[in-house]
Amino acid sequence: MYEPSAKDVMMLRNKTGLPMMACKAALIEATGNVDNAEELLRKQLKGKMESRTDRTAGEGRVAIAIGTGGASIIEFRAETDFTAKNEKFVAAAQKMADEALKAGQGPVSETPAIKALVEDLKISTGENCSFARGHKLAAGPGETFGFYIHHDGKTGVLIKASGSITPETIKQIGMHVTAAVPRPQGITAEDIPAAVVEKERKFRVESAIESGKPKEIAEKMVEGGMKKFFAEIALMEQPFVVDPTKTVKEIVGSGAKIHQFMRWQVGEQA
Repeated sequence: MYEPSAKDVMMLRNKTGLPMMACKAALIEATGNVDNAEELLRKQLKGKMESRTDRTAGEGRVAIAIGTGGASIIEFRAETDFTAKNEKFVAAAQKMADEALKAGQGPVSETPAIKALVEDLKISTGENCSFARGHKLAAGPGETFGFYIHHDGKTGVLIKASGSITPETIKQIGMHVTAAVPRPQGITAEDIPAAVVEKERKFRVESAIESGKPKEIAEKMVEGGMKKFFAEIALMEQPFVVDPTKTVKEIVGSGAKIHQFMRWQVGEQA
């Protein structure tokens, strides 16, 4: 019977991340052909991995890629933080972001290439890894991109800008978007989602009425409070986290403009 060398077993183990005994058995069945042994392992484990897809993938990381004319952001999930920090998982997440760059502008679905990366990590880690979401932004004339990934890989900010602004400044603004409390909801007051504005206004009106104020007076009071609310959650009006004596608008400067930002965090509602 064919007996694989320790070197071949280790080679297959390094490629797949699977136990030594499983790699040895596959090599014996494939009579030493490493590629065939790897394929055998995938076929053998695929059924087992499919039975694990009901397990919650609550950890993971965000990855961002910037290319000619566009940028992408993706979220790749795993079951444990240990796996999410694995070098192979980190590399796969970046490859997914690179793959998402090939898509059209807007939400990115799981492509065959991304699916292959997911399946590879499912097999090598034994966890229910999943491509949670992806998005591609296109650049218009004079627009550029920058980004910031938090040190734990769980939060990423992609920013589209134009004008006289350095990559380092964009990165710092990304750090601000990651850390700012309250979390910025729009670039300016006009960009804040209507649903967020309506919910806050309704809450303030109801609170004022409950305090005994007539509805007409309550609504006037609320308008003043809403201006403060907008200043708190509009990115350009927020005190810059690195230097609170300045606003983000002052950091950006008059010669530049932030057009869009996307802040993604692992596990949040898409």
